[in-house]
Amino acid sequence: MNSIAIGIFDGVHRGHQQILAEAAKHGPVTVLTFDPHPTSVFAPERTPSSLVSLADRIALLKENGAQDVVVIPFTKEFASKTPTEFINEILVKELGATHVTVGSNFTFGHKAAANVDYLKEHSDGFDVSAVALEENRGSAISSSRIRTLIVDGDIERANELLTRPFYLRGPVVHGEKRGREIGYPTANIGLADHATIPADGVYAGWLTVGDIRWQAAISIGTNPTFPGIRGRQVEAYAIDQIDLDLYDQEAKLEFGYRLRDTLKFDGLESLVAQMKLDCQQAKKLTA
Repeated sequence: MNSIAIGIFDGVHRGHQQILAEAAKHGPVTVLTFDPHPTSVFAPERTPSSLVSLADRIALLKENGAQDVVVIPFTKEFASKTPTEFINEILVKELGATHVTVGSNFTFGHKAAANVDYLKEHSDGFDVSAVALEENRGSAISSSRIRTLIVDGDIERANELLTRPFYLRGPVVHGEKRGREIGYPTANIGLADHATIPADGVYAGWLTVGDIRWQAAISIGTNPTFPGIRGRQVEAYAIDQIDLDLYDQEAKLEFGYRLRDTLKFDGLESLVAQMKLDCQQAKKLTA
């Protein structure tokens, strides 16, 4: 038995988990996924941001039941395959599928010409299951919906659909070191170009470096209290930790709760007073 689940699976959210669970009913699951996102090939200017990196996507798929993950590079050449070529060359010859599970909105082949009905009608030696889109609060769960929630700062609803805290991963890079000067040293995170970044504001979450995970207060924004023009920064203060040296190490930054908007304070004293309150609230929420 070779049960194949097909999809991009960005974020491996609750709807994706339903597809994996259905596929697992029909044998050990091999996931067939694609990278980069197809939109980046046909309309680069509309390429969606990523909820997770490819490496994390593979890890999350395996955490949710995949025995193996096959990644096909999505190129114009691959996209030009007819539906029949995709079935015969990929599903039958390459993967030896005995069962294929997809979402009910699955399309494939040149110009996305074929759908689930076509797959069922033209399957050669394998059965097909189509999983209805999982819904939450009256709307389908999708990667695009989760991206919108994150960008809007609605991190708790995004986490509900992901079934885990949304996270960013990247190296700890040098910043302006203002936090260290005022008693709240932060780790500035360098991010991939297509990372999905939450709305500016202050969040409660967790900072992980190596095997250690700390409660954290997370700030996203341009530090408007201080003069000068600067780009958006994503930085985290590991609560009650003072002398950490994390530079150039990879950090994982999990977002649990949104605390407030980014504010411009009248001076350093009022900023530090608010940061103390933020850390108290973050520590309570993430205990």
